Amino acid sequence: MKKIFTAVALFCFISGYSYAQKQFTVHAPGNKLQLNVAVGEQITYTLSHEGDLLIDASPVSMTLESGEVWGKKAGIQSSKTHKKNGSIASPFSKSAAIEEEYNELLLQFKGDWGLIFRVYDDGMAYRFVSRKKTPFRVKSEEATFCFPSGFNAFIPYVREGAGDPFQGSFENTYTHTAVSEIDAEKLMFLPILLEGDNGKKICITEADLESYPGMYLKKNSAREAALQGVFAGYPAKTEQGGHNKLQQRVSERENYIATVKGEREFPWRAVIVSTEDKQLAVSYMTYKLASPSRVEDTSWIKPGKVAWEWWNDWNIYGVDFEAGINNRTYKYYIDFASEHGIEYVILDEGWAVNLEADLMKVIPEIDLQELVDYGKERNVGVILWAGYWAFDRDMENVCRHYSEMGVKGFKVDFMDRDDQQMVDFIYRASETAVRYKLILDFHGMYKPSGLQRTYPNVLNFEGVFGLEQLKWSPESVDMVTYDVTIPFIRMAAGPMDYTQGAMHNASKGNYRPVNSEPMSQGTRCRQLALYVVLESPVNMLCDSPTNYMKEPESLEFISQIPTVWDESLALNGEVAKYVTVARRKAGNWYIGGITNREKRDMEIDLSFLPRGNYKMTLFRDGANAHRKGTDYVRETRQVRSGESLAIHLAPGGGFTIKLDKIE
Repeated sequence: MKKIFTAVALFCFISGYSYAQKQFTVHAPGNKLQLNVAVGEQITYTLSHEGDLLIDASPVSMTLESGEVWGKKAGIQSSKTHKKNGSIASPFSKSAAIEEEYNELLLQFKGDWGLIFRVYDDGMAYRFVSRKKTPFRVKSEEATFCFPSGFNAFIPYVREGAGDPFQGSFENTYTHTAVSEIDAEKLMFLPILLEGDNGKKICITEADLESYPGMYLKKNSAREAALQGVFAGYPAKTEQGGHNKLQQRVSERENYIATVKGEREFPWRAVIVSTEDKQLAVSYMTYKLASPSRVEDTSWIKPGKVAWEWWNDWNIYGVDFEAGINNRTYKYYIDFASEHGIEYVILDEGWAVNLEADLMKVIPEIDLQELVDYGKERNVGVILWAGYWAFDRDMENVCRHYSEMGVKGFKVDFMDRDDQQMVDFIYRASETAVRYKLILDFHGMYKPSGLQRTYPNVLNFEGVFGLEQLKWSPESVDMVTYDVTIPFIRMAAGPMDYTQGAMHNASKGNYRPVNSEPMSQGTRCRQLALYVVLESPVNMLCDSPTNYMKEPESLEFISQIPTVWDESLALNGEVAKYVTVARRKAGNWYIGGITNREKRDMEIDLSFLPRGNYKMTLFRDGANAHRKGTDYVRETRQVRSGESLAIHLAPGGGFTIKLDKIE
């Protein structure tokens, strides 16, 4: 029997309490964001920015299996405030260091539990804390978000399918709707974006998700403009199945959501606040809220680009052998990667015997040791794809065996859940991979919540409606609009394995799904720009080496672009319309910009550059890119800091710039 548990908020207001209330106020360091916490018959919080109400009084609580409720008629034992102003090292991120400044309220209650509220200039977060010494179970959590009337939202609904709604790929396009019009029968996965007054927006997500189920949202039944947290019950029974029998599918759930050993801090409920849309494209909130690194030596962790075969269907040509899942094909990919300075080659699904869920059984057409040695001689690392259950059932042996062979990491796929059991797997996999010096890319994954800070060997996450969708999606799927939406929502949570880099680029009306020879929507320059716009520390080159070698200018740009950065800036942006991001590595800068289905003229102000002269290499849409997506122009010239560049973007277009500092 399947059981689904939600935290239902009956009221989203404060009035007429018979229980004595205590009020607490916390301001952001810059004093513009204000959090009010009321403790009475229930605990509620209110968030406002310079007088604009963003979140109306919203209750929080946690119910234990014993019947104890944290948050109802709570008795305060102590309260104190705390301030912090410092910097966090982030060597595999969009900036080498992240400034962290916040004010914090710590409330301790009778019953060995507490709440922490933290307020930054760009948002707030809260979390429950257990001080209990003995194990217990959490039956449900009340996480409510009440909004003033009139708010709109960008939301990704859980895609409908048979059975348990908590088993899915966390991939969907966004629905733009009034909060009051959200479908009350559907779940939404995080992050989501709310549009407030005066151009302000709030992005709701979570951070430090460890040993606890991920949060979904659903429309609140008691108030028109409110959402409530929903959590998957703990799996009571699972069965091997799903994609090629590489998953554990939940067939029955318990009447509680989490088991707790005793003392712990629970995940942060995070609200990112922006006054300009572009601020969301460079958010560090989940990273700041995550637990510090548990990896002392990170010198072996190497981000980079990956020559990838699955998206292009192993479709190389002009060779004297039959391409496919065999050593000659992968040696061809390794040679390509070596010649162009690409750090990795991946062996995606197919190298292990199908339907066995056993990563120690390799198909006879593949000699892994030979490929690893071949790559090592050419300075190219090998990454292996792994179905989740095949990896989990023999994790220690698999990691030890392939690490000793010289494999550099795994792309783990098809988790498709974020209940406590699956979240526990993610942390076990991360820790085990550290011990064997293996990097990880979690595909088939829920949104990131700061794990890459805690375990820096975890370089990337999917949880995005990525370019793979265009292998099979109908023409009605608007990837162009999605591309200019995710930087403000999904990417606010962390990096993403979107897998850009298509060389076959279709203007509007010319796209069609072709699984073996796929194409992108929009222009060539859009695909190049995505390598700058999207945060992706391990980044795929999705197309065929043969196609790249026919496009040497595009290949040269992609192959030399960094994947981690010293500094990142959002230059402009409006959700679902356009975005431009600038990123620095050492003394060189890269700029990428994309637009929606509307043609657009942009003025790019170079005042952010340090003073001096730069060699500019510009890729921009060609005069006929609106008809032929592959049409582009490459220009080189010298520019100075402070100049303004006028750039025209075709519908579905983009541009990208490399700026080399001239000494």
